Amino acid sequence: MSGLPDLTPFSSSPNEGPATGACCDSCWSSSLIHPRFWLLTALVTGAVLARWLPHPPNFTPIGALALFGGSFYADRRLALALPLLALFLSDLAIGLHLLMPVVYGSFACNVLLGRWLRHHWGVWNLAAVTVLGSIQFYLTTNFACWLMAYPHTLAGLIDCYVKALPFFRNTLLGDATFVVVLFGAVAVAERLLPVLRERTNQPATT
Repeated sequence: MSGLPDLTPFSSSPNEGPATGACCDSCWSSSLIHPRFWLLTALVTGAVLARWLPHPPNFTPIGALALFGGSFYADRRLALALPLLALFLSDLAIGLHLLMPVVYGSFACNVLLGRWLRHHWGVWNLAAVTVLGSIQFYLTTNFACWLMAYPHTLAGLIDCYVKALPFFRNTLLGDATFVVVLFGAVAVAERLLPVLRERTNQPATT
């Protein structure tokens, strides 16, 4: 016994077998009336609203939100659709931009990292996917910036990535901060209110 609290956000032995057909649809529908679904949705909404708070460039909850959705929503459709919809609605209010397809593709990659984490939970794995998500966002979005705004040379590519390093630092700090907030909030809520824990008899799509 280590004496440390168990902050595992998932049930200790979840049934992760694939569900198909009517069974899958039934489980998806039943998840909508479970209190856990509304806890997760409230946290997703709160994270999106945090984009309106004053913040340094790239210090946002977006990367953490994608990891969170992929990790906690048992149904892969909800894992991708709800955070993506929340992001899109907030972009409609904040403003659309040319890099949106790249940003959304990077967002989807983070959701996939979250799906992996769901089956390989551990604090170190959480830290690893957080850093990996920040790195892939930095690489993919700045590659797109290079294609759009820099000379198409090796020197131009290097110049683009070097100039983006301060933004990468903020991305990493923002992802780490909001991962702690979102994942920690679920861990605390589950400890205080057992009804919010994931049901062990609920099949989850992968």
